[in-house]
Amino acid sequence: MPDVPNRSIRICADRGGTFCDVHASYPDPENPDGERKELVVKLLSQDPENYKDAPTEGIRRVLEIVTGQKIPRGERLNVDKIDYIRLSTTVATNALLERKGQKHALVITKGFKDLLLIGNQTRPKIFDLNIRRATPLYSSVLEVEERVTLLGYTSDPQAAEHAVQFDDDGKVTRGYRGPGWDQNVHGETVEPEIVKGLSGEAVQILRRPDEEILKADLGKLREAGYTSIAVVLAHSYTFPDHELFIGKVAKSLGFTHISLSSQLLPMIKMVPRGVSSTADAYLTPILYEYLDGFFAGFDEQLRSGGIDTPRVEFMGSDGGLLDLDNFSGLKSILSGPAGGVVGYALTSWDGKEKFPIIGLDVGGTSTDVSRYDGRYETVYETTTAGVTIQSPQLDINTVAAGGGSCLTFRNGLFLAGPESAGAEPGPACYRKGGPLAVTDANLMLGRLIPDYFPKIFGKTADQPLDIEASKVGFEKVAKEINEAFKSSLSLDEVVYGFIKVANETMARPIRTLTEARGFETSKHILASFGGAGGQHACEIAKQLNIKKILIHRYSSILSAYGLALADRAVEQQEPSAEIFSESSFSRLLNRLNNLTNSVKAALEKQGFNGRRVMFERYLNMRWEGTDTAMMALGSSPRGDEDVPKEDFEAAFKKAYKHEFGFLLEGKRIIVDDIKETLGYLRFQVRGIGKTFDSLGQSVFQELVELKTNKIDHAATTKKETTTSVYFDSVGRVDETPVYKLPDLDVGDVLRGPAIILDDTQTIVVVPDAEVTVTRNHLYIVLHD
Repeated sequence: MPDVPNRSIRICADRGGTFCDVHASYPDPENPDGERKELVVKLLSQDPENYKDAPTEGIRRVLEIVTGQKIPRGERLNVDKIDYIRLSTTVATNALLERKGQKHALVITKGFKDLLLIGNQTRPKIFDLNIRRATPLYSSVLEVEERVTLLGYTSDPQAAEHAVQFDDDGKVTRGYRGPGWDQNVHGETVEPEIVKGLSGEAVQILRRPDEEILKADLGKLREAGYTSIAVVLAHSYTFPDHELFIGKVAKSLGFTHISLSSQLLPMIKMVPRGVSSTADAYLTPILYEYLDGFFAGFDEQLRSGGIDTPRVEFMGSDGGLLDLDNFSGLKSILSGPAGGVVGYALTSWDGKEKFPIIGLDVGGTSTDVSRYDGRYETVYETTTAGVTIQSPQLDINTVAAGGGSCLTFRNGLFLAGPESAGAEPGPACYRKGGPLAVTDANLMLGRLIPDYFPKIFGKTADQPLDIEASKVGFEKVAKEINEAFKSSLSLDEVVYGFIKVANETMARPIRTLTEARGFETSKHILASFGGAGGQHACEIAKQLNIKKILIHRYSSILSAYGLALADRAVEQQEPSAEIFSESSFSRLLNRLNNLTNSVKAALEKQGFNGRRVMFERYLNMRWEGTDTAMMALGSSPRGDEDVPKEDFEAAFKKAYKHEFGFLLEGKRIIVDDIKETLGYLRFQVRGIGKTFDSLGQSVFQELVELKTNKIDHAATTKKETTTSVYFDSVGRVDETPVYKLPDLDVGDVLRGPAIILDDTQTIVVVPDAEVTVTRNHLYIVLHD
């Protein structure tokens, strides 16, 4: 094999709950100036008898295949040939779900000890009499005697008599003298210390933290074994000095992880800012512990991040790539599924036709559902495992239904999940004594064919699926069901009953994303991916009355493939106390421009400039007197021109009207209000560095020009074999044709029933469905 050039192999690895998917590309030795060759590796996320870390093992296999050299397991991998490694992981997510994060302490302003425990008093189930509140993530609380208060605002003409005013140097020129103005927290008369906060507000410092007392208190935490803390102080979003001071002292005492709320989320509302900071202190040490193990499998130069070393990048929850310095537990909650959203959005969207897309990611442990309509749908507050986190995330709904979801018959009900067999031991057919799962059901119905499924099971990780183990388990369950119902259901009917339950569980969040938000489900295209997506896509689409389905050639590893397409993202935000008006907008725009320049500089350091850079600029806005703030986007594609005030206003009104059906005309627009006459405005600038120029024409443009060839199942030579498959509408079809995807040509059209498969995926084409093979997709149309 010809020598592979240094810094030429690009590797993307997605470590899911059950499988780890690896996509790699490298120069074609026979055509170095042509398209890069691609390689896919799929392995179990956990297989301790054969390897310690799945992404490392996947990369080892890639290097063996590409270089043609044998690399023993356990040997540190040489990275000279690698251009970059991009990684997404569910480590932080699983730690949060399983409550296996880092023991840490909450450091908070004195008097607010129970603030995060009290929370916002939201009741997820409003009529439930047995309230089960999630336990806090922190294990101990340290109260710090420090206090600042807000005196007035610099820009509200209605509050002139109460406002503190500053000159250009930030010195007070006029101040409000009201009750307690010149008294500290002990009632002592003092000369007030007033500074201008980041938001432009006047901040009076009532008490600064005492360094000696702070050292003693933090020292006790260190002696108790704490290495991680979250620091959450009142008004630190506009006056971060006290948090920065505490962080400096904590670092000097040996704390290895310090989450400062003012640095993570410089925004008003102490509860969400505090909960998010404790989540970061809880998850980041666990995440970095995993990453330490990952880097230990490679040359030391990989972690150094030098100019001549491979780049290591991580998928953030918002769909952007982050470097190691900016990757944290808080930003990795949706690291895994975010890659899949990027993958289907960029490969399925047509900018001319503008068909909205539903992404259905059926994995081994769960199913992730999202929607794309030309822009990633982002939420800024999410609740995961009872923990409400304030951080930009792609709007992804997750349900505990996937290939590994356990199947049980309990209390007269067919149940699929929420428990999962995972990767270890896995479903019964994985040869490790696991329980019955959705994968076993698909195997029994003929929707998985052991001879064409990866042989990675058993103690030696080289055995095929075990259909006998699945059959024994289902025969036992079928007997129990028939005795309970006094029925004579066939084994196929029992097994398919579980599939119907799993399909309905997967369809439910799709209705939530569409019908519950005013979108007609049937007007969407279903983009199915994930290891088990192909077995369920047609039937789920039928349930939702969706007629068109797109399945990418790399659908089973699309989350890994999406990493190769993802953009590098840099995001910065600031608070501000401004009412949105003609007079204030010039000040707001100046600050937005400053943030844009800062983001631009950060991207340029990473090698992104010119036409490869675009910016998104947001204001978090709401109507005066209401409590519902929404992010309004005013976009300047290159950041070299100002965004008109009307862009923000129109974006806000459009979002508000869509959500509530009316506008509060006549009211002023403010943001994150703490007083009815004044508002807080959160600035946010997101810079995006494009990692590629174009993916070529869309699948719908391709279909217009495509020359098709209808395949006759009986006469074609492309058919691999036939198999027996059970379908709900027609029962068992013993001569269901089986095709290998690589053997089908672009333009081939075939009718269901059929099975299409390759080394990593199996796609079930139901009767009355028609499949067209395109360059990168299977385009499926369901007929009535």
